[in-house]
This record gives sequence, structure tokens and C-alpha cells, in this order.
Amino acid sequence: MVMEMDEKYGHYRKKHRGKKDLELINNRLNRISGQIHGIQKMVNEDVYCNDVLVQLAAVEKAIRSLSHIILEDHLYSCITDDLENGKLESIDEIVNLFKRFHK
Repeated sequence: MVMEMDEKYGHYRKKHRGKKDLELINNRLNRISGQIHGIQKMVNEDVYCNDVLVQLAAVEKAIRSLSHIILEDHLYSCITDDLENGKLESIDEIVNLFKRFHK
């Protein structure tokens, strides 16, 4: 079976997420987006550098936390399914993800 590349995102595979997972992810993304908007406002209002940096650190932590949630789900769903179906190339995918996470 030949899969066509998704023009919008440039990848072949898709991941169906349930309503609960979508809600969790979207809530966190909305919160992160709000934090970014707040930081932009702080910069435009000449807020002191230290205060901006504290908010940037909070955004980094929020993004890292969301990444860990998605990574855990990926390992327990997508990768587990692949390995159970003999798709050992998923190990390479995980190795590359960990390399990217630890840059």
C-alpha cells in the first residue's frame, strides 16, 4: 500500500486522538498561546527584562510538559502498535526523537 504525503504538514502518518486527549492538548496549547501573547505585550510595554525572562521560562516549561505528554502517548500507542506489528523502524524514529529532545 502506498501512502500519499499530507501536503499541509509534509508527513505520511496520522494519529487519531480521542475527545479527552484533544481537549487536554488544546487547553494546554491555548494556555501557551496566551502566555506568548502576554510576553509580547510585556515587551511592547517595556517591562523589565527579568520579568520577561521569567515568563519565557514558564512558557518553555509549559511546552516541555506538553511535549512529554504527547511523547508518552506516542510511546504507549503508536510505537507499541508498530512494534507489535513487527515495524522495527519505529525504534529509529524513537532514537531520533530522543536525540532531538536532548539538543
